[in-house]
Amino acid sequence: MIYIRSEEEIKKIAESNRINYQALMMLKDYIKPGISTKQLDNLAEDYIRSMDAEPAFKGYKGYPATICASINSEIVHGIPSKDRVLKDGDIISIDVGVKKDQYYGDAAYTYTVGEVNGEIQKLLDTTQQSLYKGIKKAVAGNNLSDIGHAVQSHVESNGFSVVRDLVGHGIGRKLHEDPEVPNFGEPGRGPKLKKGMCLAIEPMVNVGDFTIKTLDDKWTVVTQDGSLSAHFEHTVTITDNGPLILADKKIEVN
Repeated sequence: MIYIRSEEEIKKIAESNRINYQALMMLKDYIKPGISTKQLDNLAEDYIRSMDAEPAFKGYKGYPATICASINSEIVHGIPSKDRVLKDGDIISIDVGVKKDQYYGDAAYTYTVGEVNGEIQKLLDTTQQSLYKGIKKAVAGNNLSDIGHAVQSHVESNGFSVVRDLVGHGIGRKLHEDPEVPNFGEPGRGPKLKKGMCLAIEPMVNVGDFTIKTLDDKWTVVTQDGSLSAHFEHTVTITDNGPLILADKKIEVN
């Protein structure tokens, strides 16, 4: 079932996302060579709880941490550890969920650690750009697949590949709701988008092939070929004036 949220519900989803986005931006100052992913996890949890909110991922289907911290070839769901220490030249994707007043927020950002080369920066730039290309299609009257088509077109035109086995999703009173939001596909297919829908759009983009595998910890998803991967995510709502990114400040959809 695809939910159409009331203005009051959207305000609550927006508040959870505001906290989420602030947590991600706060972590920017700490992402340097020598810090462990467990330290980043502690920082995120402390911040979220200081805002009278809960870490949405912690305990979700048994997940043990506040953030997902995925380094280099890890796509999503990397488990924080005191033994995973960031090095110069790494990239790290951090996915965070927040629950407040029974409503959820979800967002992700990929950071560089120290200096990276031009190809790696192009991966991050392309992934983030593809997110905004997809968001721009989250307009009442469009079809759901228009979002994924825009993401895929931008990614592949830049020589990268879009993960197909993992998708975005609806969000509201549950962390994951209908509909699934793929990052690929033909335009003009799937449900019509309507005002009041709330969607977590999250392209995951690989340097190499789009195929993936899950490690023995049953959580960490990596690229099959060992190539680097980036991940960006925003939660958006569809309005009469187009898509609105739910964060702590107005983000223009260019």
